Amino acid sequence: MAEHEDIRTGRHCVFALHAHLVFMTKFRHKVFTDTHLNRMEEIMRDVCADFETELREFNGENNHVHLLVNFPPKIALSRLVNSLKGVSSRRMRQEFPELARHYYRANKLWSGSYFAGSVGGAPISVLRQYIEQQNRPG
Repeated sequence: MAEHEDIRTGRHCVFALHAHLVFMTKFRHKVFTDTHLNRMEEIMRDVCADFETELREFNGENNHVHLLVNFPPKIALSRLVNSLKGVSSRRMRQEFPELARHYYRANKLWSGSYFAGSVGGAPISVLRQYIEQQNRPG
């Protein structure tokens, strides 16, 4: 059963929906530093807030990021993903010109594909621990 803090209520429902999302950089290039990941987390938290979604955990390595999101049933996960990737790509390339130069031809930060897995089999604490233990660049 979900932990009590994970249960949310909507107008006509009670829910505990979590998704594990993984976004890879275009061509799996190793471009992120700790500074990039810190700013990206802020951007993605803002996007999630706009969708009434909670970013429960965020971490990454130099070529991909992991997100654990708690979302209401009215949100189409694909729309959330498109917004997360689009907004973060645009803002990161604006704020960090070295990223824009790196992807000058593609003009995109993220690969077109992504991973989305529903979370429920493993306890949330195990998934959080997995995300926390990502080998974050210094």
